[in-house]
Amino acid sequence: MRPPRSTATATGTGTPTTTTDATSAASDTATADSGTAANGGAARWEPSVWLGAPAPGGLALPAARPSPSWLYAPRGVWLDDDLLMVADSGNHRVLIWHGRPAGDGAPADVVLGQADANSEGPAAGGRGPERGMHLPTGIVVTDGRLVIADAWHHRILVWDTVPTATDTPPDLVLGQPDAASVRENRGGRCGPTTFYWPFGVAVIDGRFYVADTGNRRVLGWSGGLPSSPDRAPDLILGQPDPTSREDNRGGPAGPDTFRWPHDVTGDAGRLLVADAGNHRLLGWASQPDADTAADLALGQADLTGCGESPYAPGRADTLRFPYAADCDGDLLAVADTADNRILLWDGAGGGLPRGTGAPATAVLGQPTFADTGENRWSGVTADTFCWPYGLSLHAGRLAVADSGNNRVMIWERRP
Repeated sequence: MRPPRSTATATGTGTPTTTTDATSAASDTATADSGTAANGGAARWEPSVWLGAPAPGGLALPAARPSPSWLYAPRGVWLDDDLLMVADSGNHRVLIWHGRPAGDGAPADVVLGQADANSEGPAAGGRGPERGMHLPTGIVVTDGRLVIADAWHHRILVWDTVPTATDTPPDLVLGQPDAASVRENRGGRCGPTTFYWPFGVAVIDGRFYVADTGNRRVLGWSGGLPSSPDRAPDLILGQPDPTSREDNRGGPAGPDTFRWPHDVTGDAGRLLVADAGNHRLLGWASQPDADTAADLALGQADLTGCGESPYAPGRADTLRFPYAADCDGDLLAVADTADNRILLWDGAGGGLPRGTGAPATAVLGQPTFADTGENRWSGVTADTFCWPYGLSLHAGRLAVADSGNNRVMIWERRP
C-alpha cells in the first residue's frame, strides 16, 4: 500500500489539516503567541518518497536481519540531484542510492560499514573498525569526496570518491591515529585533533566543520578537509582552549557556549550551529575566524536562554532538542526533534533569519505550530514524524531521517 502524497493529513478525528505558512510580520507574531499559522498561499511541501519499512497507519519495527531497503533508527541523511545517502545508525552502516530512488521502498545500491546488505552490528559485526562503524550520523559530500561522522568510534571517515561497491574501506581517518583505534579523545585528554562523539559534519564557504558533540565544541579547518589526522583546526568555537570540554564552558548558557552541539549549517554570510542540549540554534553573522560570541539565537528569546517547555503547546519560536539543520539559499530547515516536527524559515529573497527569537514561517509534520505529538498521536502516515533526527535540503527537496519511524521521507516543494 502506497502512502498518501498530499499535504492533507489525518488528525485523531479524521479531519484533514494542512501544512501552514505565515505571510507577514503580524502573522508571525500571532503564530509565536498562539501556536497557529495562516496559510497565505505560499509554497507547499508534500511527502513524495518513503524509504524504509512500509507502515501506513502503524509503526513497523525493523526486521532482525537487515535488508538493503529497511532502516533502523536512521540519524543522518544527505541529498543532492542524483545521490542519496542515509546513516542507518541502528544497523551501524551507511546506505547509498546512486540516482534518485525509483519509488517507495527502493533498495540501496551500496552498503558501507558492513560486509553485505544483510549484516549488522558495531565494527562491521565484530570484524573490526577498519571497515566498520558504530552509530554513524552526519554525512556530507564535498568536491566528490564522501565524509561520514562515525560518532561512537569518535572519528571522521573520508572516501576520496563516493563508493560504488559495498564494503569499500575509507581512504582517510580523522580523529584517531589509525583505522583500528576507536577510543574517545584518542584514549586521553581532549585535544585539538581528538573527538568525542562527533555527530555533525559540514563544509561551508570552503571551511570544513565538525560538531564535536561530546567535547561541547565546534571545530573548523580552513581550506576544506585536513589531509592528516594530526592537522589541528584553525577554529575552535564553544571552549576557551583545545583541552576544555565542559558543558557551557562550566557555567550558564551564553552566546559563546554549547551544551550539545549536534549539526552545523550556513552559507558565506552566516554560520548556524544546532545546539541541541540548549534547545536553540546559535548563529554568527559571518564565518568567525576566532572563538567569539554568536549574534543570533533561534528557539530562545535571547542569547542566554536554554530552557524547554515539554508539557506546553509548541510555538513557532521555540525548539526542543533541535538535532539537525540545513539551509539552501534563503530557506532554513530545522529538525525540532522532541517536538516531532520540521520548522522552516523562508526568507523569500531576504536571506536567512537575522533576528534572535524569529519565529518559523512554516511547520511540517504537525497541523499547527502548537501540536507536537509523535505521529500526531494518530498513526504513521507519510506526513507525520516521530523524532526526526537528521535532514538534508537541496533544490526544493527535503530528506528527513525520521528516526523513530525507522524511515527516511523525501519531501518536495510544490508551487
